[in-house]
Amino acid sequence: MIHKTPALTCTAILTVLLAFSSVSVAVTDLYDNPQDPTILQVTDNPTLDNRKFMKNGLNLLGTEEKFKMFIKEHNKEYATREEYVHRFGIFGKNLIRAVEHQALDPTAIHGVTPFMDLTEEEFERMYAGVLGGGTVPVEKGSVSFMDASGLPDSFDWREKGAVTDVKIQGSCGSCWAFSTTGSVEGANFIATGKLLNLSEQQLVDCDRVCDKTDKASCDDGCGGGLMTNAYRYLIEAGGLQEESSYPYTGKSGECKFDPEKIAVKVANFTSIAVDENQIAANLVHHGPLAIGLNAIFMQTYIGGVSCPLICGKKWLNHGVLLVGYGARGYSILRFGYKPYWIIKNSWGNHWGEKGYYRLCRGHGMCGMNKMVSAVVTKVA
Repeated sequence: MIHKTPALTCTAILTVLLAFSSVSVAVTDLYDNPQDPTILQVTDNPTLDNRKFMKNGLNLLGTEEKFKMFIKEHNKEYATREEYVHRFGIFGKNLIRAVEHQALDPTAIHGVTPFMDLTEEEFERMYAGVLGGGTVPVEKGSVSFMDASGLPDSFDWREKGAVTDVKIQGSCGSCWAFSTTGSVEGANFIATGKLLNLSEQQLVDCDRVCDKTDKASCDDGCGGGLMTNAYRYLIEAGGLQEESSYPYTGKSGECKFDPEKIAVKVANFTSIAVDENQIAANLVHHGPLAIGLNAIFMQTYIGGVSCPLICGKKWLNHGVLLVGYGARGYSILRFGYKPYWIIKNSWGNHWGEKGYYRLCRGHGMCGMNKMVSAVVTKVA
């Protein structure tokens, strides 16, 4: 279960209001002068009305009108009036959560996303999927250490052609499979110069490997999994097919793996030390990295550099792909321009910054440094 944001007391509410008054100008600046060329909003077209909606703290007046706009924008359908009322109630609560998130994470933009009609528990079950909650213990001697000197100030594997388009996991807890394929795609590109779109469905259908130290953490399709388990499966199975030969369905099914259609073979993998300079060095030298993090602020995230004042570092529930880092992401509460990580998600390009998430670097934010791994592929 996701650790919930503490309930707002009268004192906390006053604090939130003061936080809004102090950061409203800076938040407006993030809209008018974003660090990236485009911050994609997922409510309506990015108009002045939307900016006013955000600046006023997600104006809760006209909530049902906002809900109707949400339904239309995201093609939502509810079978009964009771279901409509139920989802409307959740939507209203999530608007309040978005206000809370905006106050706690003022350098990002929080608002209406495609997940606003889901409870925190539903959101985690359907759109996250990393098992175990806490960090995964690693075997002795398996942690990789590298020389972290001389790294570039900014780095992005997307610019070098090592990252496929943003994918959509759907309402299936298969984030771990997308994180795994992303790291394998990047490693194969580095080894061969070819970018292949690899199959998540093979992992969802066929991988049932359990963690060596936590036998209860077994890969289980839409029920969740771990990226390190998936690497072990790929080594044992012989490799991974392409998406075109084993397409994604968004649900667990019968294993249809065909060894004759293997596109990439995995040679080995390694866990990365929690030091973020080590993570950066491995990213630059080994390619995109599979990581786990706490996704609590991602349910309402629209854009900007996320650097929340409070975000649990021990409870990890979502697998994503670390593809790069930037040197200058504005942080109001960190006193100036600070570095950030660039993270590829698997919720489609209508979420976040065209499917990407920027998270401030150097603080182990949301536990992003606790479950990091790199993979090496075999060259034929």
